[in-house]
Amino acid sequence: MSHYRERLTPSLWVFVATALVIPASILVFAPVTAVPGLVVGTAVGLVLYAGVLAVLVATAPVIEVSGGRLRVGRASIALDLLGGCTAYEGPEAFAERGTRLDARAFLCIRGWIKPVVKMRIADPLDPTPYWLVSSRRPGDLIDAVTVR
Repeated sequence: MSHYRERLTPSLWVFVATALVIPASILVFAPVTAVPGLVVGTAVGLVLYAGVLAVLVATAPVIEVSGGRLRVGRASIALDLLGGCTAYEGPEAFAERGTRLDARAFLCIRGWIKPVVKMRIADPLDPTPYWLVSSRRPGDLIDAVTVR
């Protein structure tokens, strides 16, 4: 029985970009009064940044393969209901997330993770044709869902 686990946490650049909330807070509070405005703005900015970091980490979905099931966030499917799996990177992954995307597909994609894995659904009664999931380790995910 294979086991796989991956949390789709944001990349470093997302954490750096969200740090802009600190100078934005300083700009809002600095004009109020010179010294207290800077102190208040910095304190509010740091609290907001900590909150943003907490939300980004706490809401990051988990991909897990165990006990004969694939769990992606809150969704779950038995491994025997999955058909073929394909990993895409670069321009191919971009096309899978965009122009080739079927509106009926289940998606768990994150902009900060470029590779995606497309897992076809083998159940003919399921209206969802496939799951498209972001993964930093697409090869390992495919191995985990195909080894039975």
